[in-house]
Amino acid sequence: MRTMKQRLFAGLSLLFFAVPGFAQEEAPIPKNVLTLEEVVDFALVQSPIIRQALIDQEIGDRDIKANLADWYPQITASAAGIYNIKLQQQIIGDQLITFGQTYNSNALLEVGQTLFNRDQLFASKSAKYYRQQLQQVTENARINTVVDVSKAFYSILLSEEQLKILDQNLDRLDKQYKDAYSRFEAGLVDKTDYQRASIALTNVKSDRNRVANSFEAKYDYLKQLMGYPDSLDFTIEFDLQAETNKVVEDVADPLILENRVEYRLLQTQQTLNEVQTGYERWNYLPQLSAYYRYNWNYFNNSFSDLYNTAYPVSSVGLNLAIPIFQGGKRVHRVKAAELQVDRGRVEIENLSNQLRTEYSGALADFNSSVYEWQLIRENMEMAEEVYNIIKMQYDEGIKAYVELVVAETDLQTAQINHINAFYQVLEDKLDLERALGTIN
Repeated sequence: MRTMKQRLFAGLSLLFFAVPGFAQEEAPIPKNVLTLEEVVDFALVQSPIIRQALIDQEIGDRDIKANLADWYPQITASAAGIYNIKLQQQIIGDQLITFGQTYNSNALLEVGQTLFNRDQLFASKSAKYYRQQLQQVTENARINTVVDVSKAFYSILLSEEQLKILDQNLDRLDKQYKDAYSRFEAGLVDKTDYQRASIALTNVKSDRNRVANSFEAKYDYLKQLMGYPDSLDFTIEFDLQAETNKVVEDVADPLILENRVEYRLLQTQQTLNEVQTGYERWNYLPQLSAYYRYNWNYFNNSFSDLYNTAYPVSSVGLNLAIPIFQGGKRVHRVKAAELQVDRGRVEIENLSNQLRTEYSGALADFNSSVYEWQLIRENMEMAEEVYNIIKMQYDEGIKAYVELVVAETDLQTAQINHINAFYQVLEDKLDLERALGTIN
């Protein structure tokens, strides 16, 4: 029997210590190479903005529950003690009568129940809409986080692609510099050819150094948005070709205002304005509550005997308060609430126009950036073809070196412009999705 008790105690102890450890286990932190989806998923959990919004939502929910708690019975207990330094005296006939006793004490237990109260009715009717508003605020924070994190991700990708282009150009220019110097030493050309090559090589090295030095700051900014530990590091990967094909196939959907969380937030606020108007009208209604009291009274001239005998008193009753006249305050408050509803309608109308304008602007920017990107891509392909031809002609001694430098510069500029244009397309696509309210 004792062995069974020991085993049971050991098992309960293990469960007691294991459950808290399991409850406190945190989600694993992604490391090494992360995709855009992994970065966004982590940010939607650990981003400071998201965590603050969730805490605010929980605070709001607690406030709602606190307001609704007044519908439940309210139980209070109180106690008091009195020492009468001088008792009340009064002459009755020819005698001096002393009233009361030196020591008095009482303990009161009171139970109250609200039966009808406009504040509680308002709390009950508005609770659903306040919770809905809190959820929409959190949803808005999630959307902004997705957009901000994605743009920071794209900024790093842009620098990576620029670095690849500059590295390719460095390889070409380094080879050209060595070739020009060899020709100079052989007496085939003057020194200006390899000097121009040296200048071009130095310029590209400077550009590469600037881009390379920007990585740490960009990763720090992305980690800040994600809520990623500063002590850990990761790199990113992105299927550029797949996204290129996807961008070409994308067709913008028509605008539906209800998809925008800002519009739904304003609709929820307008509903609360209408509930508030009803609340002000309820100010004409009476308030009714019930109560039960039980009071233990103690009194004695000797403190040591004060609590020997109790003299209880109990009662049950109703409280009815009827507002009759408040100087016109109720009329003005009802009118102010009605005007707030009118203002809300104007605000919704104005927001609708703003969202339509934002959508048309985002759509125009996206279409323009796609068109510009496609033109620049064609220009880049042409610049590459021109460079290859001039390089071949220079190697055969047909073209001067200065023409090769110009072709090399044009190619590098076209490549940089192309990658910049593509990432502008990605950012404009994000802005368009936010304008449409389709960001998941």
